[in-house]
Amino acid sequence: MTEPESRLSRPIEPMPPTVEQALVDSGLLNAYRARPPYQRNDYLGWINRAKRLETKQRRLDQMLSELERGDVYMKMDWRPGRVDVDAD
Repeated sequence: MTEPESRLSRPIEPMPPTVEQALVDSGLLNAYRARPPYQRNDYLGWINRAKRLETKQRRLDQMLSELERGDVYMKMDWRPGRVDVDAD
């Protein structure tokens, strides 16, 4: 999956194939893509920094759970911004 160019000032984290597959398998890839670039990058960095496989999996599970809920980001309340839709 190729991410669009970002204006983030910190390095862009790579998407591990296991994370991408988990997003696809759970049906949450669109929910992930709908999050702001900083959130996507933070989630990936947080997962990538884990040294133990168990920790990586726990963090991945938390990300998936938060994406499924839709109103949480890193255990904090979060509300998505207004989405502009072209009116015809």
